[in-house]
Amino acid sequence: MLGKNILLCVTGGIAVFKAAALTSKLAQSGAHVKVIMTESACKFVAPLTFQALSRNEVYTDTFDEKHPEKIAHIDLADWADLVLVAPATANIIGKLANGIADDMVSTTILATTAPVWVAPAMNVHMYGHPAVRRNLETLGSFGYRLIEPADGHLACGYTGKGRLEEPENIVALLKDFFSGGGPKPLSGKTVLVTAGPTIEKIDPVRFLSNRSSGKMGFALAEEAANMGANVLLVTSVDNLTPPAETEIIKAESAEEMYHAVMGRYKEADIIIKSAAVADYTPVRVFDKKMKKQPGNLTLELKRTKDILKELGERPDKPFLVGFAAETDNLENYARDKMERKRADIIVANDVSREGAGFAGDTNIVTIFKRDGSKRELPLLSKHEAAREILREICREIEKGEKK
Repeated sequence: MLGKNILLCVTGGIAVFKAAALTSKLAQSGAHVKVIMTESACKFVAPLTFQALSRNEVYTDTFDEKHPEKIAHIDLADWADLVLVAPATANIIGKLANGIADDMVSTTILATTAPVWVAPAMNVHMYGHPAVRRNLETLGSFGYRLIEPADGHLACGYTGKGRLEEPENIVALLKDFFSGGGPKPLSGKTVLVTAGPTIEKIDPVRFLSNRSSGKMGFALAEEAANMGANVLLVTSVDNLTPPAETEIIKAESAEEMYHAVMGRYKEADIIIKSAAVADYTPVRVFDKKMKKQPGNLTLELKRTKDILKELGERPDKPFLVGFAAETDNLENYARDKMERKRADIIVANDVSREGAGFAGDTNIVTIFKRDGSKRELPLLSKHEAAREILREICREIEKGEKK
């Protein structure tokens, strides 16, 4: 981060106070920070606060040209090594997605060729609105990087996804990004990741599934891409923003996921099976909705194909990583799974622990390896956990190459 030019664009929301802390932490890390604020952001925190923390003048008005020898928004656009929008409101996300440039922030971002990162903060229902999701997908197609908001209590009184990611976590992401001056650890490698639940149809209305959200798999895909990998993401999930420059392969059922993975596994150097694939699927799928009948209903199920086990038995298998979500006997079940499936690493978590269950933004995992060792990670965001898992994969591959 030392000497890097970070252009922080602050837009209006209660999370502006976190942007002040973020400015301080960026400056402490050695970065040069300049701040642009929207008119709405200035209503929450005065520009003087950001001036004191960044030790640079703060920009708020496109037409306030302090230096006649240069145009401020073009000069800032060219100056930046990275543009960070934090907090990013639904309004600025919509503007950027549609090429609207009607204030200092949107005009500058439209003019920059630097990487742009967007850290949303808003009400949980606003974040889930189809227009906002569509706009975020559009930004992803531009190559913008999304820093997912966290779950928690929001200023509006709701509890859910919408909190600006913590400043220290944002700084850590930037440090990782800028530390890649040389070859990235996964450059030249293809990583296939499976994510989320499978959906096993019973009839046109009903299905069997599980509580997996896909967040861990999406985090692994994004962090693998950040480490230089070519990423294939096999998933049924459609309510998360996919990482930029990642090939998405849709697979709804266990059978579809089996064919998607087996059809592409030869391309992969690493396969990370983080999806929660159903163990059973209905023997019969009804064409029409089953009508309620008197008495109990017996639904006959059959075993699905074991994708991880079949991959492990292939003589040309890539480096293979499995996941184990358990509620007890974590180490015994994880090591047994590693042996039975011939995986190289098993990442296990006790989903009954607070912070390690489904759907949240954090996880507590233990990484088990074939040499008998293990590494226990503390409570981390799923992106932080994903980075540590990928680093362990890189270490194991490097050890194998040295043998």
